[in-house]
Amino acid sequence: MSPVTKATKAIKETLELKDVKEVKETIDTKESKKPANLRANAMPVDGYVLSVDSKLKTRFDTAKEAMAAATKLKETYPVIQVAVYDAVERKYSPVELEVK
Repeated sequence: MSPVTKATKAIKETLELKDVKEVKETIDTKESKKPANLRANAMPVDGYVLSVDSKLKTRFDTAKEAMAAATKLKETYPVIQVAVYDAVERKYSPVELEVK
């Protein structure tokens, strides 16, 4: 194998590794934005939690994010009971569909 071929191969491998690292960083960024799931035996002490049929499911940092997720879920499945639990105030806010 000539030195030029070796250099070309080394450059290609370096570029491929760089692309793989960029893809992994993109995946890590997307995964880090997911809301946190809760443990089944622990009550949250901060944030807002989505409650589905009286079971706490997903934690959000802001009330706006939690209400958006709850509304979308309620629109998709209108039969289930959906509420947002405010962990600091320890209050549930039920989510109802708007009558059109």
